[in-house]
Amino acid sequence: MALSTTVSQRKQIKRKAPRGFLKRVFKRQKPQLRLEKSGDLLVHLSCLLFVHRLAEESRTNACENKCGVINKEHVLAAAKSFVE
Repeated sequence: MALSTTVSQRKQIKRKAPRGFLKRVFKRQKPQLRLEKSGDLLVHLSCLLFVHRLAEESRTNACENKCGVINKEHVLAAAKSFVE
């Protein structure tokens, strides 16, 4: 296997959702909010899905403009299409 595709033994990939951070943010912003036990995971998943969809739309906009790099304008155009 090529060196660039392997992960070194010293470097650990973080695969868990930042549950403590999410709960702390929820408590600071909305102290009256009560979530289920796995409510923070649903919010995290929703954010990940939104970012993935935004990246795909931005890539599509960049390809339509025949641009090899996704610029700020491509991301803003994709975000505006979500609002509409």
